[in-house]
Amino acid sequence: MGLRAKKFTPEVLLSAPRRSEGIPNSDASKVLYSVSTYSFDDHAKASEIRLLDSKSQESSLVTDKNGSSEPQWLDDDTVLLLHGDEGGVTHIKVGPVQHFGDGSYIAGTIDGPVGNVKLVRIGNGTYGVALTGKVKPCGDLYNPEKAEKPVTTGREFDSLFVRHWDHYTTENRNAIFLATLYKEADKYKLSELKNALKGSKLESPIDPFGGTDNFDISTHGLVFTAKDPDLNPATHTKTNIYLSASKNFWLDIAKGLPEFFEVPISNFEGASTSPVWDKTGTSIAFLSMKTDGYESDKNQLFVIPDYVTPGWVIHHFPGGSSGQGTWDRSPQSIAWGGNDTLYLTAEAKGRMNLFTAAARPTGLNPVPSQLVKGGYITSVKVLNSGDIFLTSTSLIESSLYSTVPADHAKRTLSGQSYYTLPVDESPYDPKSSQLITKYVSSSTHCGGMFGIYGHQVSEISWPGAADDTDIHAFVIKPSNFKEGKTYPLAYLIHGGPQGAWGDSWSTRWNPVLFAEQGYVVITPNPTGSTGYGQKFVDAIQNQWGGLPYEDLVLGFDYIQKNLPYVDTDHAVALGASYGGYMMNWIQGHDLGRKFKALVTHDGVFSMTSQLASEELYFPFHDLGGTLWNNSESWSKWDPSRFAGNWATPHLIVHSELDYRLTMNEGLSAFNVLQTKGVHSKLLYFPDENHWVLKPENSLKWHEVVFDWINEHAGLEKYTVWRAGNVKKQPEDS
Repeated sequence: MGLRAKKFTPEVLLSAPRRSEGIPNSDASKVLYSVSTYSFDDHAKASEIRLLDSKSQESSLVTDKNGSSEPQWLDDDTVLLLHGDEGGVTHIKVGPVQHFGDGSYIAGTIDGPVGNVKLVRIGNGTYGVALTGKVKPCGDLYNPEKAEKPVTTGREFDSLFVRHWDHYTTENRNAIFLATLYKEADKYKLSELKNALKGSKLESPIDPFGGTDNFDISTHGLVFTAKDPDLNPATHTKTNIYLSASKNFWLDIAKGLPEFFEVPISNFEGASTSPVWDKTGTSIAFLSMKTDGYESDKNQLFVIPDYVTPGWVIHHFPGGSSGQGTWDRSPQSIAWGGNDTLYLTAEAKGRMNLFTAAARPTGLNPVPSQLVKGGYITSVKVLNSGDIFLTSTSLIESSLYSTVPADHAKRTLSGQSYYTLPVDESPYDPKSSQLITKYVSSSTHCGGMFGIYGHQVSEISWPGAADDTDIHAFVIKPSNFKEGKTYPLAYLIHGGPQGAWGDSWSTRWNPVLFAEQGYVVITPNPTGSTGYGQKFVDAIQNQWGGLPYEDLVLGFDYIQKNLPYVDTDHAVALGASYGGYMMNWIQGHDLGRKFKALVTHDGVFSMTSQLASEELYFPFHDLGGTLWNNSESWSKWDPSRFAGNWATPHLIVHSELDYRLTMNEGLSAFNVLQTKGVHSKLLYFPDENHWVLKPENSLKWHEVVFDWINEHAGLEKYTVWRAGNVKKQPEDS
């Protein structure tokens, strides 16, 4: 089984291997993946690309050369990967998977950093290749290591969107590059890259998080999503689907890319995402939202049956009085299972489940059937056989690979039982009453490597503040939980606000890690949370401190009355982003007096400060208009209005590079606490954004946060425990 940690601590979490999604070969007998680890002794990160033999469960090294990434199969024995090198260049390397180090070669070198590689077979041993990278205004690939350094740091702006997420905008933007990979003297060679977006005003992938989900290639063309070039991205969410296709696409691009076609979607003015070709390169599926300016509107499914007639678009599951369609789920990704089947991931009650639907619906147009339940599915890949390869996580599992046989998927589509992700290493049992997917590999041996287990996690619900609503929450107990003993409550409030706590792994806010400090952790999903229907999501508009706060008050009361093992007299509450807003709101209201301590990470202090944010459409939508058109709402839900009530000990965490919620928000909250004489502390990171990502900074975050809440909840400080125990806690097998 390998090494097993005596206690699940921040050091264990942050130094444990982080495994990527699995990249299976044609039958998933072999799986490529990348894995990174961080050493707090050496203060260094190490990365490898590895190969898993599914049958033997043995893992072997493909390469540990620094800069190697994004492995892809060319065939069942040959791998392509990217290798960043000195001078900012990127090599395309190809070689046999079993001895890549000795047998690989450079198939081409690109003069700049690129990523998001996609491949498609186009016949005669040739592949179409798509990559993305930053380009200069002229359309040529941008290499920051070779760029001329400006003599002044002054920048001029004459429109909105000055900065985004954690960086100021520049003249360089993302573009998709196309090329072919062909055989020459028994070795692959990369043709010259062509910027597919050159000469247009379009940018794809969309910053800051767009990647391979923003575009796709097939034998017949390129499809991608991009912001509408005629609308300012600070006040609009509208993105369009663009298609460039022809019968001989990869031959035609040598003469010039076929003209882009903007796919028409009547009455849908929001964000369009996740365009995916089917396996024949004929049909395209994608997702789209109705409302411009609302990033949490419901995704709805569309299919272009034939690229030859791209104006013919089928809207799946339409209808409903609200125009939100008959399927009350918001799909997040699409995979084709052949010409007649689609697989969709969508949140449902704290999980990211897999659903299946007909690609070409009948007149009845039934909503999708749930195929796999449990955990959080992060990647879906359909094998040549039709079997489905899944990558997923859970609250106790950092990386799970599993499969669903094709015949089970067909059975579910016809209305039979769904399947669950395995919670242990048991093989698939077709006679079991609880049908499970077939286990392939667990990075943590289903939590056992960390000494954490599925039985620590349960679920509760209570009536919400609004009529006919139930508030769902996960309950996570310590691994050494004992009946008859009480444990202080850690009430964790999620961000968004249109987000949710799920049965998923995290290296930033890991509920099990909090539980291992000695808390019963409860993660409520109040009004505005995703995965409980679009009406529930939409209900938070103009209600930031209203219904969600009332849901949390009712939840605290429910916990007091129904969970005797929870010590609410020594409760603490924590939240980030909108959860941080809620901590500041709670601090100014009655619920704040029921906690021994609060933690706000990157939270809103003053609503008017949201005008410094980059994506202005967000407060404009959620607060029901602009400040000057609806000042009453902006004022009503402003935590700073209630600063006179602040009295509970409070830790404020904020980072300089957070341009979504600026540093002034954290300083303002801290200054109020200090001026009022409330016991408080400020933790500041000059080099982090909305998230604390660097391992050493993340360890510091956990140390300060755990010390703060433990002290006030009556538990031993984490740093005190570590000083006395870490040297006495060897790992054993």
